[in-house]
Amino acid sequence: MTLPTGRTPFVAAVLLIVAGLGGLVGAFALTLDKFRLLENPGAALGCDVNPFVGCSPVINSWQASLFGFPNPILGLIGFAAPVAVGLGLLAGARFARWFWLAFNLGLLLAWVFVTWLFTQTVFVIGALCPWCMLVWLFTIPLFWVFTVWGAARGVTVPVGPLQRAAARFLPYSWVLPVLNYIVVATTIVVVFPLLLPTLFG
Repeated sequence: MTLPTGRTPFVAAVLLIVAGLGGLVGAFALTLDKFRLLENPGAALGCDVNPFVGCSPVINSWQASLFGFPNPILGLIGFAAPVAVGLGLLAGARFARWFWLAFNLGLLLAWVFVTWLFTQTVFVIGALCPWCMLVWLFTIPLFWVFTVWGAARGVTVPVGPLQRAAARFLPYSWVLPVLNYIVVATTIVVVFPLLLPTLFG
């Protein structure tokens, strides 16, 4: 099944491109920092701000190479997909249902992965990586908004009650990433009670 309307989904396409590029920036910065640490394990990275905020403890952890290679490589590959899809939509491309299902599955896996990395960073490693947080920032809305969007447009679910409910909720889909951000921020504040005074004091 192809997109059920000939109108170009401009807002969705722009969000895909912006979020994809933002995620690529974070993944690219993490990749460069990994190279710097490989060349000089004792190097101080520009994102090493204080004991609470720094990339080095995260990049040097086993969690940062979960599959046997640096996680940012997945970001460099994965965040290229939303950019390509967004550009395709702006160019008038129409994709089959199987494509949208695979795309949404990829967004789900990305969200699950960054959520796991978030819990590891906060509860196990004990440091916040600014570039990692940039990746979280863009992954969260990509998953939530486009899950609702795909259902609302009838490209990931059949046209029917679920699709109509998603269409009614679509203008308010921003609530889901905002709630996700609130959970992340609240967890950080609770786990790192001295973070705010360190940053602003």
